[in-house]
Amino acid sequence: MANDPVRVFIHGLESSSRGSKGSFFRARYPGMIVEDFPGPFEQRMDKLERLLEGRHPLVLVGSSYGGLMAAVYACRHEDRVARLVLLAPALHLDPLEPCRDRTLGMPVTIFHGRSDDVVPLDAIRPIARRLFTDLQLHVVDDDHRLSATFTTYDWDTLLGTSH
Repeated sequence: MANDPVRVFIHGLESSSRGSKGSFFRARYPGMIVEDFPGPFEQRMDKLERLLEGRHPLVLVGSSYGGLMAAVYACRHEDRVARLVLLAPALHLDPLEPCRDRTLGMPVTIFHGRSDDVVPLDAIRPIARRLFTDLQLHVVDDDHRLSATFTTYDWDTLLGTSH
């Protein structure tokens, strides 16, 4: 197992690797995996599975629907995921259902906007607290896109890099 984690950004449902977050990660962390995940959930997960096959430890950053994907991936491969950073994750959607009775022990940091009108914080909070045993939940003064606060997060620490 390599000491340096493999860092991956997973965009949201209607975004792409060329969105503001993907562009930020690509510019600031050139070694980070920033790919497009098109199609329905399982098609996206199949691509993620192929992309990460044999790689570990993983630091997964997932935004909205990508946060759901990251959580499901961690549920399926807990031993390979070192950390999750979830941005307004859509944990309330059906694909997480098989994981709802599990607990995951890797460090998880969630940023969620107080004014998010896409993914309801009140639905996410109890799911996150039940699923993740090592959780830091930051409710920030922002909306779903987190565009006002996203670049202020301590990404070097979150990603485990000395960039």
